Amino acid sequence: MKEDYYDILGISKSASASEIKKAYRKKAIQYHPDKNPGDKTAESNFKKAAEAYEVLSDPNKKSKYDQFGHSAFDGAGGFGGGGMNMDDIFSQFGDIFGSAFGSSFGGFGGAGQRVSKGSNLRIRVKLTLDEIINGVEKKIKVRRKVLSPDSKFSTCTTCNGTGQVTRVTNTILGRMQSSSVCPSCGGSGQSIISRGQGTDSNGMLNSEETVSIKIPAGVEEGMQLKVSNKGNDSNNPSGISGDLIVLIEESEDDSFTRDGKHLHYDLYISMSEAALGISKDIHLIDGKVRIKLESGIQSGKTLRLKNKGIPDLNGYSKGDLLVHVNIWTPKTLNRKQKDFFKEMLDDDNFKPNPKKSDKSFFEKVRDMFA
Repeated sequence: MKEDYYDILGISKSASASEIKKAYRKKAIQYHPDKNPGDKTAESNFKKAAEAYEVLSDPNKKSKYDQFGHSAFDGAGGFGGGGMNMDDIFSQFGDIFGSAFGSSFGGFGGAGQRVSKGSNLRIRVKLTLDEIINGVEKKIKVRRKVLSPDSKFSTCTTCNGTGQVTRVTNTILGRMQSSSVCPSCGGSGQSIISRGQGTDSNGMLNSEETVSIKIPAGVEEGMQLKVSNKGNDSNNPSGISGDLIVLIEESEDDSFTRDGKHLHYDLYISMSEAALGISKDIHLIDGKVRIKLESGIQSGKTLRLKNKGIPDLNGYSKGDLLVHVNIWTPKTLNRKQKDFFKEMLDDDNFKPNPKKSDKSFFEKVRDMFA
């Protein structure tokens, strides 16, 4: 079982954003590879701290983690999914603890060089209610840029392969040193000397690849999953590929309406069925369930079927199915039917006589949202 992110940083769930950042900086400095050369345990702790901070420092990810735990990021890969690598950490969070290590925050051994990473790709995946309830593995064709094996590179002479250039400026406060991305190589540290056939100016080819994406049960509209290293390649032979960001969309279902992990279903019955009582089959995604409606049931009655909804991401429980009973009033009547209802107009048994326990429609709506 994965270690709790709050425990990794040594903070409580009520910690503020500044406290989370301070706790991460302390852990990052403690386990920084420059302070612990060759120590695999320190490196592992360094990665854990960065993974915890990447989630807890983002309000949206933190909210999902607080609600669903690690399962909120199952199948995501990369950050929040256990796939951290040192280059990602230095690229995203180096500024937090960089001053404690001089120029070495950008990479290992004090060189200041960062591994070049390709750009991320984003796709949308639309899921049916069936796929959301049961989870699914999708095979998606992705168009990405890959570095041609026939493209040849040499070390950039402007930055000597570091990807950065340093400038010293004289000011009234003294000599000020600043670093920026190398204008010649764009930060890759490499210059192209020959391109492979059919490549662009960076030696890249357009490629189509089928990517398998495992989507856990219980995902929601707007969630994002990350498939590591399935974005565009870096234009540096020693670089790493970007990531594939998968945005979840939900298809509207003809029968059910989703409300978090609960499902709503409108069941229509006739006036005769309501008066006499009846058993009805409701066809679910994974089978069917029979419910019994007592005689005299009123329109607007809601029946709750436990554990017939959507599983939450941690897999420990399921939501409920709420069946809303609606009595269908016929719009046209023949003469015999009209005569019957005219005869019943003055019948006491047909006159409305609600009890205090019979809530109005607005009371039911209020209770539903309370």
